[in-house]
Amino acid sequence: MALKPDRRELDTRIDYFMNEVASKGGVAVISTAASGVANDNALSLATYASNPSGKAALGFVMCDMVDKDLTKTHLNFYKEEVQKGQKVTILTKGYVVTNMLVPSTTPLGGSGAYLGPSGLLTPTPVIAGAPLVGRFETSKDEDGYVKVSINL
Repeated sequence: MALKPDRRELDTRIDYFMNEVASKGGVAVISTAASGVANDNALSLATYASNPSGKAALGFVMCDMVDKDLTKTHLNFYKEEVQKGQKVTILTKGYVVTNMLVPSTTPLGGSGAYLGPSGLLTPTPVIAGAPLVGRFETSKDEDGYVKVSINL
């Protein structure tokens, strides 16, 4: 899954760690409640929730979280790779063009974007209590991408 270069990043945050391999373009949620307001708090964890019911959405993950042996290779900064366990860039205000949609959904421009399982988006809540995270600006194109705005 991925993001296209057509995006508008008005506000991003880098105060959460992500301890899993993940693709960019989905919506992350708070994994654990952080204690304190320190920028390097180890308890500030973001994740793609398998069940988003009642979770607090953070925003779109803007980089690929990878698990590489850094003694043999390096991260590909051109592909926006970040090592698992490091800080993740999260878009909280703006829009992206993503294909991170729940399979067999057909969003329409102007409809709400709800959080689905594993960071995927859906035009209707698949799971009761899933948060509304943004709005679909377009319907899916021929490649399965859709423009989604967010303001969290």
